[in-house]
Amino acid sequence: MRDIFDTHVHYDDDAFDEDRDELIRSLPLSGVAKAVDVGASIASSKKALELAHTYDHIYCALGVHPEEVHSFDEEGRQWLISALDDNKCVALGEIGLDYHWKDVDPADQKEAFIWQLKLAASKDITVVIHSREAARDTADILKEYHNGCGIIHCFSYSKEMALEFLDMGYYIGIGGVLTYKNAKKLVEAALAIPMERIVLETDGPYLSPEPLRGKRNISPNIAYVITKLAQIKGITEEEVREHAWVNAHRIYRLKI
Repeated sequence: MRDIFDTHVHYDDDAFDEDRDELIRSLPLSGVAKAVDVGASIASSKKALELAHTYDHIYCALGVHPEEVHSFDEEGRQWLISALDDNKCVALGEIGLDYHWKDVDPADQKEAFIWQLKLAASKDITVVIHSREAARDTADILKEYHNGCGIIHCFSYSKEMALEFLDMGYYIGIGGVLTYKNAKKLVEAALAIPMERIVLETDGPYLSPEPLRGKRNISPNIAYVITKLAQIKGITEEEVREHAWVNAHRIYRLKI
């Protein structure tokens, strides 16, 4: 059976403080061969980089989430420019737009998003995109400022929007939300997205799949997503695993 590659998790989060080392070391025994710890601020990106250097099977993405752009100062920007060259860093992220919460000015989000996209282009590095209630602005900015090498993380839009991102060259990240009873729109999108462009993720500690909803999410829980995706696609779970494994390595530019 093909191992799992969790393309998006936050093991640097406080939710893992009590058992982080034990949990991460146990992942290969649970069938999770690789995972990417994704930064959301400069502080969490530094923790993600540290984890990537502590464990062979952990890689990292470094960047500033739209809800954290208020603290993205010049010192942080200079650190990010340098840190992206680290050999355990496979992407710039997560970056993007989030209009759900109203405490961060959209203009500030856009400025930080565009700045980081320009940096990614200059470094020729994959991007991990966070987009919530901001589909049109996200797509328009990506069309102008990036070359399509990236993942639309925790995809939550329509199948039409999925096809638009696919046309731009992006991969689609799918996680536990696919298993929810109210996930009709995502199920329709998943059916339309070719398996060659899907990667699997947890976004742990968040968004645990059914029947674990409300509990802390960890990488082995991707097995529930695999089962659901296989049912939707009418293929075997092993086929889902194989495609996802190959896709994750391709988008993060890692050797299998």
